[in-house]
Amino acid sequence: MKYVPSFIIKILFTTVALWFILGMFYGVSLGDILLISFILSTVAYLGDAFILPNVSNFWATIGDFGLAFVGIYLLGLIFIDRNIQLADASLLSGIVIAGCEIFFHRYMKRNVIEDEENQEISRSITIPQHKLQPEISKELDEEE
Repeated sequence: MKYVPSFIIKILFTTVALWFILGMFYGVSLGDILLISFILSTVAYLGDAFILPNVSNFWATIGDFGLAFVGIYLLGLIFIDRNIQLADASLLSGIVIAGCEIFFHRYMKRNVIEDEENQEISRSITIPQHKLQPEISKELDEEE
């Protein structure tokens, strides 16, 4: 259940970043921003959940920048009705989102991924109590 709060955090910072860049500088409507933010956050979160445990924070952030840049550009072509410099807006938004992702990846590794690994380790180490038996033996004394 630790995935839900981290997913909400990702949607929130993506929405704020897109609202700041697309909404304030380029005049994109809030509905378009929310839709792009939800789609982009969902795809990026799946990458964070499955790819982040296997790569470093640097490469995950580079991947998220690329995903944000291409995703915002393509989704902007589909959803944004205004005539804006979409490549510039996507580049700026990708940079801001990548900056946020650095801290989000640290949060994910510390609170979501490590907790899962610790639970798996504790489950694999647990020994059922009914299988434990005391060791009983006689001491063999060679002098006797």
